[in-house]
Amino acid sequence: MFISQFVDENGVRHVAARSSDNANIVRGVSSVRELAEKAIAAGKSISGLVAELGLGDTVDLAAAYADGRVLAPIDHDVSAQLHLTGTGLTHLGSASTRNAMHQKAADPENLTDSMKMFQMGLEGGKPGDGKSGVQPEWFYKGNGHALVAPGQPIISPSFALDAGEEPEIAGIYLNGPDGTPHRIGFALANEFSDHITERQNYLYLAHSKLRPAAIGPEILVGDLPGHVEGKSRIVRDGQTIWEKPFVSGEDNMSHTIANLEHHHFKYEIFCQPGDIHIHMFGTATLSFADGISTQAGDVFEIEAAPFGLPLRNRLDIDTTRAADAPVKIAVL
Repeated sequence: MFISQFVDENGVRHVAARSSDNANIVRGVSSVRELAEKAIAAGKSISGLVAELGLGDTVDLAAAYADGRVLAPIDHDVSAQLHLTGTGLTHLGSASTRNAMHQKAADPENLTDSMKMFQMGLEGGKPGDGKSGVQPEWFYKGNGHALVAPGQPIISPSFALDAGEEPEIAGIYLNGPDGTPHRIGFALANEFSDHITERQNYLYLAHSKLRPAAIGPEILVGDLPGHVEGKSRIVRDGQTIWEKPFVSGEDNMSHTIANLEHHHFKYEIFCQPGDIHIHMFGTATLSFADGISTQAGDVFEIEAAPFGLPLRNRLDIDTTRAADAPVKIAVL
């Protein structure tokens, strides 16, 4: 089952559920967060509660998407209660690009810290027997203010040195009243980053990740397939200038999803009641690695069959202030 959020022609919010080609309005709820809250309270699964609430009118999601009426598949009334985070060096093959980016600052005869982290994942990221394994690289992207809906522009700050896509799978979670994280499902994500800033020094990774992230359009409810195949492309002036397949799922990862979840939610700060978490699981495919330099007006497209509609976003550049304009601090 897929679930999503949209507004109708009158501006009214709805939740849509889709099990085949047809999507229908879910009765009795106006947001995915509300649906998940009701499921937690009733001790039911999302699919079980949808069946209980019942389905209403058929929805043309593709038309709503084209009209700009499809929302991010989950959001929060309080932006600070939605967290965008992720893990890196989790996919087989992901270390080669990162290692090349950081190699200039390391002795070629020795492993970079990126390669060491990747090898730690290979050796201890899938411990089995329900145990936790080695912790992955982790990063923070922002809160709900940085969340971008499908079809809406991703805005790169004026001071950015690069504006590159990262096609990923994200886990979508809502913490229950007692703080227990509940996984709603999985969605496509564009973990947008500044790779040139990161390449200068790996200690700039934290800076490079403080960028918007696009999610959606639909949440896959249920388990993540072990093997996911998709395509990531960049379209400029109606022409595809770069396209490459990407793979995800545990068959293509050095960590289990459970291990990545454990090392995120082991922190009490991430188990606060009512908070939403969108946690991205990493990638091994970047246009930056192939020498692509994006520009304003480019369109990022990420698609994978298990995730329904593709994720599309245009790249814009923030021109409201000069790149070197100092931040003004008011003294009280």
